[in-house]
Amino acid sequence: MPIDVDKVVGAELPGDVTEWDETAVILYHLGVGAGVPPTDPGELQYTYESSPLKVLPSFGVIPVFRMLGGLVGLEGLSFNPMMLLHGEQDLVLHRPLPARAKVENTGKVAGVYDKGKGALVVVETETSDEGGEQLCTNRFSAFIRGEGGFGGEPGPGPGNEAPARQPDVVVESPTLPQQALLYRLSGDRNPLHVDPAMAQVAGFDRPILHGLCSFGIVCKAVVDGMLGGDVTSVVRYQARFAGVVFPGETIVTSMWREGDRVVVGAATGERGTPVITNAAVTVRES
Repeated sequence: MPIDVDKVVGAELPGDVTEWDETAVILYHLGVGAGVPPTDPGELQYTYESSPLKVLPSFGVIPVFRMLGGLVGLEGLSFNPMMLLHGEQDLVLHRPLPARAKVENTGKVAGVYDKGKGALVVVETETSDEGGEQLCTNRFSAFIRGEGGFGGEPGPGPGNEAPARQPDVVVESPTLPQQALLYRLSGDRNPLHVDPAMAQVAGFDRPILHGLCSFGIVCKAVVDGMLGGDVTSVVRYQARFAGVVFPGETIVTSMWREGDRVVVGAATGERGTPVITNAAVTVRES
C-alpha cells in the first residue's frame, strides 16, 4: 500500500517514560564489547560501578528504542516489519548521560523520503530528565524495502566523507559469537538477530548483529582510540549503516581528526565489507 506522506509526516508517536541504573548501563557496555581485558582500569570504568561508572554516548539510543514500535499501525504507513532496515542514526547529546535516570521520551515522524527501491522514514525523538532538561535527541532513519516509488522527495545525500589520506587511528574490535544474544538484553528483541529461520525470511543466511550494537562498538572505539576515554566530550554522533556484521567477526574502525569532528568509517576485518560509513563524532569545544 502506498505511503500517505501527508498523514505520516508530523505524526506523533506514543510518549514513553523509562528509567535506567548502573546495571542497565553495564549490561549495555558488555553488549557492545566492553570489559576486554576484564581487569584493565579503563575497561572497569565501563563495567564496574565503583570506578566511578562512565556512560558511553551511544547509550542514548537505548531509552527511546521501544518507541519505534509506534511506526507499526501508524495511519498512512502500512508495511511488513521484516522489510525494515536501520538506515542511519543521528544522536545529539545535550548533556553527558548519567549512570542512572528517569526520563520522558517524545517522538514524531520528521520526514519520509522516496529512495526508489524503498522508503526512508525518519523518526525524531527527544529525551528529557525529570526536571524537563533535555538529555539527548535521536533521529532514527528506517529504510523500508519495497515501499519506494511513491514520487516523494529523495532526501539529503550522504555527508561526512572520509578524507583522502590514511586514517589517523585504526581500532580493531572483535565481537563474540554470542554478541547478539547479549546485546538484545538491552531492549532490541528482534528475532532477526537470534533465530536462524527468521534471519532467512529477512534474506540473511544466519542471524546478523544489531546495527545499533555496531553503532555502540564503533562509538567505544572512537572514545577510547581518539578521545582518550572521555565520554563527556561527545556532542553528536552520526552514522550510516552500510552492511551487516555476523557475530564473531571483527569490526575495524578507521578515524580521521578534522577540527572538532572525528570522521569515521568501519568495516569487517574478515570480509572487508563496509559496516558504518559517512559517520562523524562531533567533539565538545574545550
